[in-house]
Amino acid sequence: MNISITEIGVFCLTAAFVLSAVQAGVVAAGQVKTMRGIERYAEGISLAAAIAIAASFIILIVAFIRSDFSVVNVYEHSHTDKPLLYKISGAWGSHEGSMLLWCTILLVYGALITLLGQGLPASLRHKALGVQGLLGAAFTGFTLFSSNPLGRLDPAPVQGLSLNPALQDPALAFHPPMLYLGYVGFSVVFSFAVAALIEGRLDRAWARWVRPWVLVAWSFLTVGITLGAFWAYYELGWGGWWAWDPVENASFMPWLAATAMLHSAIVMEKRDALKAWTVFLAILAFTFSMMGAFLVRSGLLTSVHAFAVDPQRGILLVSILFVTAGSGFALYGLRVPNLAPGGLFAPVSREASLVLNNLLLSAALTSVFLGTLYPLLMQAVFDRAMSVGAPYYLLVFGPIMVAGLAVAPISALMSWKRSDLKGVLQRLAIAFAVAALCAALGLLLYKGADFMAEAGYFVGLLTGFWLVFGSLRLVWERTRGGHPVRRFLGLPLATHGMLLAHIGLGVFVLGAVVESHAKLSLQEVMAVGDTAKLGAYELTFTGTYQAEGKNYDAQGGIFAITDASGHRVCEARPQRRFYPASNDVQSKVWLCFRPLSDLYVVMAQPQDKAGRAAWQIRFFYNPWVRLIFLGPVLMALGGVLSLCDRRLRVAVATRARALKPGPAAEEVA
Repeated sequence: MNISITEIGVFCLTAAFVLSAVQAGVVAAGQVKTMRGIERYAEGISLAAAIAIAASFIILIVAFIRSDFSVVNVYEHSHTDKPLLYKISGAWGSHEGSMLLWCTILLVYGALITLLGQGLPASLRHKALGVQGLLGAAFTGFTLFSSNPLGRLDPAPVQGLSLNPALQDPALAFHPPMLYLGYVGFSVVFSFAVAALIEGRLDRAWARWVRPWVLVAWSFLTVGITLGAFWAYYELGWGGWWAWDPVENASFMPWLAATAMLHSAIVMEKRDALKAWTVFLAILAFTFSMMGAFLVRSGLLTSVHAFAVDPQRGILLVSILFVTAGSGFALYGLRVPNLAPGGLFAPVSREASLVLNNLLLSAALTSVFLGTLYPLLMQAVFDRAMSVGAPYYLLVFGPIMVAGLAVAPISALMSWKRSDLKGVLQRLAIAFAVAALCAALGLLLYKGADFMAEAGYFVGLLTGFWLVFGSLRLVWERTRGGHPVRRFLGLPLATHGMLLAHIGLGVFVLGAVVESHAKLSLQEVMAVGDTAKLGAYELTFTGTYQAEGKNYDAQGGIFAITDASGHRVCEARPQRRFYPASNDVQSKVWLCFRPLSDLYVVMAQPQDKAGRAAWQIRFFYNPWVRLIFLGPVLMALGGVLSLCDRRLRVAVATRARALKPGPAAEEVA
């Protein structure tokens, strides 16, 4: 790779920064009476900025593929022996590269407002582009001036330092792009919220315009979080999938805010109510997304997920966070008192149940927020080191979410404006009875002496089965009579999406509850010929082997796993991998897949056992763990189905054509 191409990448990044600033400036200038009409040029500028930043990012990827160690970022995070997939993912495996990925997605989303928003009122579209331009200028400026991923080394080293071996994994290769597509997707929602506040027009049409963007961001974020959890499960070797790590929470908080907004936007669209609350959640979701970027890069947190970055760049990021979020909330405070009240509804109605859903989700979000930031505040103010772990979240977050999940099937069967709670509960009685029976049967899987633990286990199972069977009850009501299959296929895609998302959530709850309460584990030092027993399974260390990868050497163990009857279940081959480029050793988990469960074997530190070579072995039985990852996939598919609903797309265009600037706009909405 010659020098000029890398310099072109820097030039493209600079051009993206300048174009983003001009995009915002053009929209601002268009608000002046003498320059009215100039704001339409923001559309073409947004496309040019997206092309420029995409070119810069592609040049960075090419530098990684070609192992151009004259680029500092490539030298620090790549190696000639790395597989191609990890050379490419190395482009976003560092702070600098991940910030360029963030900026690329941000500016591409801005271009999509232009390409997909032609049916929207021009004034709203242009103001949203102006806000998106300001965000683009802020983040591209930060990347260009403090985190340039295309900085040069002279002379160029012959070899690179390689990527962290823990990050050389397929799930983690796709985890950051999916996560950022979710994080940055909320920037569009934020831009539309600010644009609507500037115009002073928040109505049902706005809720319908913005809901597809929320669905896109929410679906990507769901997949991104799931990929991260799956990576942590089978790559880190600790046997778990979620640890309430502050960086994990940083992605979970915008997800909770977006979930609340999806439900409140439905009320706003149907009844023209909850306008102030919906736009507040729109601002909050992107605020938490930016907070996630700050927490990962500020150096405040010590986490396997965090980038080691100097505090100066953390200060710049928190400045962007405060200015952006502060401006949004300040505008919100000025405009909200002038909003017209929305439609009225009875205390017992679908609207009221969705309000309750939002209150519970907000309480859950607050509990996660406090648990994440309280230790940081204690450290900063009182210099007291402390941690908040799973017991706090199970005690505080758990009951709130159980209550919120219990409401979901009831809400889906309620009527708009006014409903009959007694009638809804009677219609759900069979579903609840079946859920309770399944929970009681599931309780037999766990034999414990602690009554409170068993009670919590039963409640968790009941919640998961209640979500599944409550959703199936709604399917039965919508399809009974006539031809059930034809009626089911004829349901709107948004209904299919809601059902799939709720069932997926129930599936996830079942997996999480069973895995956390019924998992078994042991840790022993074993040599060849030793056996260990775990529940109904026996692990026998039968031998060792050597293996060689493209960029590592491995020593592995061979373990025979048999069940209580002596039948051979599988052969596990975990490894200890040595990466010469980084002089690092990484344990590689072996999973023996059962229908819903996993037998999980890790070969850790070498030991000496009575003069024999031995290793520290961790052996887990993780029941129903497969459901933990299947559930979110179903939820994301539900979001995609809802997004594909033709009624949503047609109504957006129809309302947009009707809502041309004029006195009748509010009446049409």
